Amino acid sequence: MPEEQPQQQRNREGGRPPREGRGQPAGDRGGGDRGGGDRGGDRGGDRGDRGGGRFGDRGRPEGPPEIELEKLLSDSLYLDNQAHAIVIRMKDMDSGTKSQLRRLYSSVRRAVRAPENERQHEFVMLRARLAYTIARHGLRSLDQIEKLLLQVTRKNDSRGYDRFKDLFEAIVAYNE
Repeated sequence: MPEEQPQQQRNREGGRPPREGRGQPAGDRGGGDRGGGDRGGDRGGDRGDRGGGRFGDRGRPEGPPEIELEKLLSDSLYLDNQAHAIVIRMKDMDSGTKSQLRRLYSSVRRAVRAPENERQHEFVMLRARLAYTIARHGLRSLDQIEKLLLQVTRKNDSRGYDRFKDLFEAIVAYNE
């Protein structure tokens, strides 16, 4: 294949390794490499670990247990412990999340201040915004928050909304 050699050479001269050499050997890619290779490290949390039997029924890696809404409503120490645990996971899994987290917290505060008849709708939209942010920026550590937000929205109780805001406030504070 004499034509491939000049192409590989051009790629090397341009500072980019040939397609086969990105990240893993050619036969070892497993179809998961979309050309990104090893540029910039692991930007997606545990993206590289997929497939080792860690998936639950929903196709996502199993993580920490869900935050229990009833315990959150009744126990301030539980709220504090959950906030700490989420911040620790964020520091381990994600990067560059402070400004995104503050933006989301502003949205939470706005949703809590909404008139009672519009509050549930505001929280539904907040959940959509949170899901987008998690997917866009690879913030897998916030999956628990998304699940909790769904529970709070379904319950549609002002106390639940306030406690969700308190939890988010604690997460932002501990993340600083």
